[in-house]
Formats: sequence, C-alpha cells, structure tokens
Amino acid sequence: MSVFAFVVYGIDKFKAKRDKARVPESTLHIYSVLGGWPGAVLGQHVFRHKTVKQPFKKHLYISIVMNMLCLLFYLIYPHIL
Repeated sequence: MSVFAFVVYGIDKFKAKRDKARVPESTLHIYSVLGGWPGAVLGQHVFRHKTVKQPFKKHLYISIVMNMLCLLFYLIYPHIL
C-alpha cells in the first residue's frame, strides 16, 4: 500500500503540473489510513507535493497516529485480533 500511495502522489503531482484532472484528496487520505502513510510521506517530500497545504497535512498526520495506535493495540492485545 505504501508503494501504491507513493506512486499516486507522483501521478497527482504530474497531473497538477499539466492542469489535468487530479486525484481527489480523499483518495490520498484513504491510502494513508490503509497503511500507505510511509509512501505518502515519502511522496510528499520526493515530489514536493501537498507539503504546504495545512488541512491536508493535518489529516495525513492524523492517519499516521491512527495507524500507530492500531499497531500499538495489536502489539499489546494480539489475542483479540
């Protein structure tokens, strides 16, 4: 999922430069929530894309925290899942 998120950030940046139809921000956030946040963060820095837009960054950081909390929960209570 991380590799996929990275590629989608690159595609969105490519489309943004050419004034084409863009990837919706909600789609980018879904990829992050589903575990692709490392690729999303890397894609932001490599492509210099969505790095200034504050509401977007806030939502990305929320998805990272959600993923970390889920991982922590799994590590503490592996028998539940």
